[in-house]
Amino acid sequence: MTNDITNQPPQPITETYLCGWLGRAAPGEMLEYHRGFLALDSSPLTERLPNRQRIDLLRVARRAIWAAEHGLAHPVQRRNGTEDYSYLLIARPRPRGHTASLSALLGAEAA
Repeated sequence: MTNDITNQPPQPITETYLCGWLGRAAPGEMLEYHRGFLALDSSPLTERLPNRQRIDLLRVARRAIWAAEHGLAHPVQRRNGTEDYSYLLIARPRPRGHTASLSALLGAEAA
């Protein structure tokens, strides 16, 4: 496993980018999908982000949890400072004999 965040896109990333990364990431690769304080940044009460950006952030965060629940990645949080965290996904190895592709998992979710 490498400690480097790989191919880091400009922030904020999109749910589409996150899904593409999940499909191509090698085991141990990391993606920082948010930098800040997710609980406050995603709340409509704090007004830290414009509504559209807040909704997009919620989609990305939910997809990150979905990836963890489906065994595709480990979610990790790294504290950088006060109210400053890096929210990371670390790609997991695919189980042997695992034939389901990411698109098949996404398709099953849509059905």
